[in-house]
Amino acid sequence: MVRSMTGFGRCLVENGGVTQQWEIKSVNGRHLDLKWRLPACARSLEPRLEKVVRRHASRGRVDISLLLQFAPDCLPPLRFDAAAAASMLNSLRDLAASRGDAFSPDYNALLALPALWGDTGEDTGEELVALLESGLDLALQDWNEARGKEGHALAVDMQSRILRMEEWTGRIMERAPQIREERTAMMCDRLGEALAVHGLELEEGRFLQEVTILADRLDVSEELTRLQTHLERLHELLDDGRDAGRRLDFTLQECFREINTCGNKLPDVQLSRMVVDFKNELEKCREQVQNLE
Repeated sequence: MVRSMTGFGRCLVENGGVTQQWEIKSVNGRHLDLKWRLPACARSLEPRLEKVVRRHASRGRVDISLLLQFAPDCLPPLRFDAAAAASMLNSLRDLAASRGDAFSPDYNALLALPALWGDTGEDTGEELVALLESGLDLALQDWNEARGKEGHALAVDMQSRILRMEEWTGRIMERAPQIREERTAMMCDRLGEALAVHGLELEEGRFLQEVTILADRLDVSEELTRLQTHLERLHELLDDGRDAGRRLDFTLQECFREINTCGNKLPDVQLSRMVVDFKNELEKCREQVQNLE
């Protein structure tokens, strides 16, 4: 399934005296960029939790937040950085002494300093880690469901545009031989008129040479064959869905290259309008692809 890089997911889980609420928000990005907002007791678990995320996502800027509540008998142990606190107090004491002021430490103030409180990961039990990984996985599933719905809508829109471009490609194939005949007849008339002014006749051998050169310049059969192949590839990528974003973007660029060459080779008003419409559809598809994973 094609997925959008934009989505929102949420999960609320209560288990074993632990209540966890996950929220996931994402926007498009070239690479997978994770931004975590975790409580102090879970910050050391980022590497393990990141592995869970990478099983569900490969691209995008993803913000992940967690709210944790514990039953009184399930509170995890916090580690107090006594060395850092002592260093702070000593620095304040020295500052007060240098100014000739009395210093009486307020230990309650240390409770408001997040840098002094936290965990090293050693005290986080495997049971809690497993609960958090399971909760994150459920939130990611909800997130992927939302991304899948939006991705499906984008894919349906792109499929309709690709079908329209395939129809135009068929029209160009029909029109190209007519253009060659019209340009050949026009060249013959102009050469005949120019030679008649000087009392000369059109040399058949020289004319055939010029016709061959003109036909080669107006030949877009190779470009149209490649264009058809690229359009078929777009259908395949949308149906497959795996890592489709980058490959779709590349294939659309190749489509643009081929249709642009066709427009440059075939000087025809009717076809030029079709080429402009073709490019507009490609550009709209490329805008949609920027949101696909």
